Formats: sequence, structure tokens, C-alpha cells
Amino acid sequence: MTIHSLYIYDRHCACVYYQDWHRTRRPKLAVEGGIMPAVSQAVSAHPAEINQPSLSTAGSTRNTLSSGSGAAASDSPSPLLQTPVSAASALMTSGPITSTGLSFDEEAKLVYGVILSLRNMIRKLSGRDEQFVNYRTSAYKLHLFETISGYKFVMLSDPNTDSLRFVLRQIYVGPFLEYVTRNPLVSMDSTERGIDNEYFRSSVDRLVRGMSIFA
Repeated sequence: MTIHSLYIYDRHCACVYYQDWHRTRRPKLAVEGGIMPAVSQAVSAHPAEINQPSLSTAGSTRNTLSSGSGAAASDSPSPLLQTPVSAASALMTSGPITSTGLSFDEEAKLVYGVILSLRNMIRKLSGRDEQFVNYRTSAYKLHLFETISGYKFVMLSDPNTDSLRFVLRQIYVGPFLEYVTRNPLVSMDSTERGIDNEYFRSSVDRLVRGMSIFA
């Protein structure tokens, strides 16, 4: 069993964060203007310097993302990051990486469209109290956790994986609240910028890789 990728959507239906692990078929780079800055430079059309440092590094380091892996890096490596994402990213896949044929902005829209359609269908067929939490195909399983504020955490995993909704909730109550919500340098509910920053990406990576189902 393994975990493929993580998407975070805001209440405006926009993908504000992306990270992947075991993916042998990745989307093409997003078209110019297709996604907001600071979502993931691994899929950005024009990787650029991140001007949104986390709270504890404001004014001291310049935070960037590796264009090849979406991994976090900085001019002055922080002692808090004992396992750099860039080093671990080399182990994400076993074998050549191929393309899905879709650009990332198209893929992100398709993922959100599936969630919206299935959620609406479940509410109409089963009542408003019924929740959509996951669905499975022969190739993957999609897990959903939605916050009261409208953020949607979506994870794709191996189809035989048990529900990972608790993992998405851990990401929300842990790294998300700590490095995004409580960080005054992150523009929440923005229609112009994503939420990616060095400590959030590294913390999510450590949390996911520390799970027993991660292979």
C-alpha cells in the first residue's frame, strides 16, 4: 500500500496546495496562469522564488522550492528540518516517470469536479446528513476531509488502503493550523496565491512518511 498525492482546495474551488510521493505518472506542468503561485513549483509553468516565508524564518532566509521535485529548500538550511524533502523525494518513485497527458491545472479541476459531483449526488440520494468521505477504483482510492471553513483536503492512495480521513484531519489540525492558519505571512482565503511554504511542506512530508501504510 502507498500514498500517491495530496491536494488542498479552498472555498473558491481553487487548488492552493499540491504534493506527491509515489507517482509514476505525473501531470504536465500547468499552463501559464493556470494555477496560482505558491501551490507547488513541481507543477508550475514558471518556477519562481517563494516570497512567503514561514513565521519563524521571516527576514532571515529566502525560501524556495526545487523545480524538479517540489521539495522545500532554503539558502540557510534550518536545523528544524532534519529530513529535507528534497533528499527524500528521490525515493518517491521506482522506475521511469511518465506523463498522464494532462496539465496539472486540468488534473486539479478534474479532481475537484469528481468530488463536487459525488458529494452532490450523495446528498440528493441519501439526504443532507450523509457525507462523502472516499471512493475507490481499480487504480486508486480518493479520500476527502472538508473543514467548516470550506477547505477540502484530498488524498489519493493505493486502492486497498483503509480510510485516510484521519490522516487528512491530522494534517489540518497539525501542520495546516500551525504553519498556514497561524502564520501572519500567509494570505488566507486569497484568490491570488497558494499556501505553500517551507515548514508546511516539510511537516506534511514527515507526517505522511511516518505512517505505517507509507511504502
